[in-house]
Amino acid sequence: MTLTLPEVEALARAAHEGQTDKAGRPYAGHLKAVADGVRARGGDDHQIAAAWLHDAIEDEALTEGWLREAALSDRTKAIVLALTKQPGEPPEEYAGRILATPGARLVKEADLAHNANPDRLSVLDEATRTRLTEKYARMRALLGLK
Repeated sequence: MTLTLPEVEALARAAHEGQTDKAGRPYAGHLKAVADGVRARGGDDHQIAAAWLHDAIEDEALTEGWLREAALSDRTKAIVLALTKQPGEPPEEYAGRILATPGARLVKEADLAHNANPDRLSVLDEATRTRLTEKYARMRALLGLK
């Protein structure tokens, strides 16, 4: 039996409990925004589940071992793994893995859209805002997003 979307959401919220984004807001807000963005872009349930979990391994909220054993579709697992940036990994390699994984690009598009939201960035200091804006623009270009 595969976890339902409400179960995945609850699991992701619990896994990221106490974590905040760069602006100090609860991290679950970012996860919800990405999941909503995937849904708005026509993503399917596998992609929405992956959106809720897209940072779980990278942020060490959950382990790769947990993901392997989780009651999730192979497609969801593959997308989560594709979106898990490895330490020191070149952006080109990361983008290539996303592009090679069916369904991952849409989830990353929603992630980048929320990360680059001017309202979110406006609360950061100018140097951080500039660095992140350039980082997100570069990843969008590598993924062929406008």
